[in-house]
Amino acid sequence: MDQQTTVLIGVGVYLALMLIVGIFAAGRTHDATDFMVAGRNLNLPMSTATIMATWIGGGSILGAAGAAHQDGFLGVIADPFGTTLGLVIIGLFVVRIIRRLKLMTNIQFFEMRYGKLAGFIASVGYSMSNVGWAGALMVAFGVMLESLTGFPLETGIIAGAAIMLVYTTAGGMWAVAMTDFVQIFIIIIGLFILLIVVLINFGGVSAIWADIPEGNFRMIPTEQTGLAWLDYLRAWLIISLADAGSQSLMQRGLAARNERTAQNAFYFAAIGYITLGMIPVILGIIAAVYLPVMDDPESVIIVLAQENLHPILLAIFVGAILSAVMSSADSSLLAASSIITTNMLPYLGFKLSPKGHLRALRIAIPVLGIMAAFIALEVQAVYALVLDANVMVLAALAVPFVLGIWWKKANPYGGLAGMFAGLATWLFVINVYEDLPSDLIGCIACLVTMLIVTPLTQKLSPPRRLVDIDGNEVPLSNRLGTLKIFR
Repeated sequence: MDQQTTVLIGVGVYLALMLIVGIFAAGRTHDATDFMVAGRNLNLPMSTATIMATWIGGGSILGAAGAAHQDGFLGVIADPFGTTLGLVIIGLFVVRIIRRLKLMTNIQFFEMRYGKLAGFIASVGYSMSNVGWAGALMVAFGVMLESLTGFPLETGIIAGAAIMLVYTTAGGMWAVAMTDFVQIFIIIIGLFILLIVVLINFGGVSAIWADIPEGNFRMIPTEQTGLAWLDYLRAWLIISLADAGSQSLMQRGLAARNERTAQNAFYFAAIGYITLGMIPVILGIIAAVYLPVMDDPESVIIVLAQENLHPILLAIFVGAILSAVMSSADSSLLAASSIITTNMLPYLGFKLSPKGHLRALRIAIPVLGIMAAFIALEVQAVYALVLDANVMVLAALAVPFVLGIWWKKANPYGGLAGMFAGLATWLFVINVYEDLPSDLIGCIACLVTMLIVTPLTQKLSPPRRLVDIDGNEVPLSNRLGTLKIFR
């Protein structure tokens, strides 16, 4: 049996397994709460697995390996380093208070703190971010199938989207969490197999280490210019700060059984993420030495797998890539559909019954999936699309979200002023000064504006209380993620 046939059989078995698990999970989905936050009943292992699987996507494997191949550690500051920092930030500063509010979406926090206009702006920004992220992951799916089987890129994108949409539409968060639990183990096995085989085939750790230039491990900019440092800061913040309030991650905190489970799941996921996320980076750096010329750097890890793995091991590795791609893409589409049906439709005058809400969620996912597939077909670049998906969030939403949790004076006027300042600055810079990191500059403008406007408008626009969905005021004590791991 040749390599291509073995891989195709492995792909077929993997996709069938995901469909079976996802459809099984549909039996646990009875209403919108089950669909969006798994009935708030995920235990620590399940919560940790779904956070890790959500964040280990095409950008983390194909994209990061390609970026490391070109620029070493400096090429992957945003992911995995910034992403790991983001998980720690959420566990330490965000998830306990969000879990305490009993929300269904992160947009409800913006509505509560800053009003419905702020909620509408946030719903647009986070929906765009999630759909763009899903598109990037569909590209990763297509790139992998094209490289390993010769299938056209477009065919791979459409096929991956179709399978993912079936099980996500059927079971929602339960389906996503259960498939994530299976997928994370496939990812672990596949990545470690490839790393071990590559290390052996290229002469072992000591021989490889001697051949790698020191500059590949540099963690600060080589050019000591203001622009270089702005780009560097942007790389750290584009995921870590921008996704501190992301719906796809907040949804996992909201689905956890309690605050302790939610907090610790993010800490364990951070450890697991940096461990697994560094494997593609290391493989990309190794390939830069032994395979220095690549037409498409984002396919470097696939080339390594093709040249070093037995067909059966290659099929397992393909399953790992598929797991990484689909576990992230399904989470993004679930997040976007949750925001649109829970927040945006009411803005447009639609009042949904509980059954109507569940029906709307199951309609929104395939619609958004088609939009993401269209983006994927148009852009066809993994790492850049992952980062670009977050530009509006960093520019206008990240600061109001964090200050809304930690600054008692945060009020509607200050929050809205910051959002509009961030958006206006971002749009101005991106059109006039193309070389500057427009989203980071927008983020700075948002922060400065909020710090100025908020104290000046306390009487005109008093800060709103933080209350849970039942209207009960939420205690603000013990908000830091410092609960003991075990009782």
